[in-house]
Amino acid sequence: MAVSFSRLLPGLCLAALLALAGCNDEPPPAPDLVRVRVLPVAPADYAATANMTGDVQARVQTDLSFRVGGKITQRKVDVGDRVGAKQVLAQLDPRDLQVNVDSAQAEVTAQQARVKQTQAAFERQVKLLPKGYTSQSEYDNAQAELNSSRSSLAAAQAQLADAREQLGYTALVADAPGVITARKAEVGQVVQATAPIFSLARDGERDAVFNVYESLFVDPPVNQPVTVALLDNPAIKATGRIREVTPAVSAQSGTLQVKVALQNVPASMPLGSVVSASLSGEMKPSVALPWAALTKDAKDPAVWLVDNDSKVSLQKVNVARYLTGQVIVSDGLQQGQRVVVAGGQLLHPGMQVEIAEEGHP
Repeated sequence: MAVSFSRLLPGLCLAALLALAGCNDEPPPAPDLVRVRVLPVAPADYAATANMTGDVQARVQTDLSFRVGGKITQRKVDVGDRVGAKQVLAQLDPRDLQVNVDSAQAEVTAQQARVKQTQAAFERQVKLLPKGYTSQSEYDNAQAELNSSRSSLAAAQAQLADAREQLGYTALVADAPGVITARKAEVGQVVQATAPIFSLARDGERDAVFNVYESLFVDPPVNQPVTVALLDNPAIKATGRIREVTPAVSAQSGTLQVKVALQNVPASMPLGSVVSASLSGEMKPSVALPWAALTKDAKDPAVWLVDNDSKVSLQKVNVARYLTGQVIVSDGLQQGQRVVVAGGQLLHPGMQVEIAEEGHP
């Protein structure tokens, strides 16, 4: 039976299209891998260095204060003045304490008169008793009165000595030679006993005092000689050793105070001179990496490692120091591991990567 060609044409076209589609059925291209640059881990000895700026201070600094209260009538020194031992620095109004001295003196005079009176009475009893002209009880009473008057005189004399001592405290006296470094009261001011009036830097040993951030001074060097130089003239130097490191961090500045005991301080490095010094800690094996290598795992610092199959994994590390352009890793990495130093922004654990370059930063 004859079939119309026009009826067969659509079916033939469909079969041809299906045949063409079957010829072009190829697998889709593989996705492009993330390209990263890696750096082989090569630990090297590293010592943290702290550059410090501080000033020269006296080993012993004393706040001087009056031992009695009163109104300041004289101030005889100022900040920067050199003073000697026993030198009078300031004076209180002595009138109130002078009244106490006068009163105590009057009491002593009265008690001395009483002692003379009771002494004479007792001496009469001593003469009368052997002759029977007085009784034993009167003799005993006279002796008791004499002893009582003598005790009262001793008490009055002690009060007079105390009043005179208190009067002497109206003069503020330097207890050692040195330099006045601070003034905390003025003439006309009424001050309480023990309130600081002056600060005295005593002559003698000198320290260079530095305030250092704790992160720069985690492991203070032991018995390491320290060279201290004037900030404005580094040619003027003195050497010393660390004498003291405060155990607690200052709540105000977040720093530790480091004191370096200076030896043979030159005359051109006086009190208050601004000085600089550098301290190096103990040498420890560490790894230096560029900043770009550092990421984090939750809240901890970490880096991306590439294994032999070019797959990445996240490794936590301990960062010892943050430097300009570099971080110093003290723990968490081993010799020969490969760290991603560029291209790590889009990585996730187990991801296949393409290594673009290996080398040192």
